[in-house]
Amino acid sequence: MRHFYRSHTTPADVLVVADRFFPELGLTTVTSQVRSRSFSGPLGALKLTVKPEGGHYTFVEVSTDQMGESRLERNVKRFCVALHKGLN
Repeated sequence: MRHFYRSHTTPADVLVVADRFFPELGLTTVTSQVRSRSFSGPLGALKLTVKPEGGHYTFVEVSTDQMGESRLERNVKRFCVALHKGLN
């Protein structure tokens, strides 16, 4: 399933938040690149990609291997809320 989010947070800061948020769920970092991360664990697998968008926005895309309302999907939504609230 894919999730899209437009944030005011810089791409580098989004990745810092992701590097803290997803390992707390028991997910390990599979790949770490300049503007993307892949995580995998007992909840499933996900790929997070960030890119600067026009103006001061950052486009965040998260793709998971889960469908529907899985625990991983709910936590991806929580991650977007954390970005929105500015929780680092």
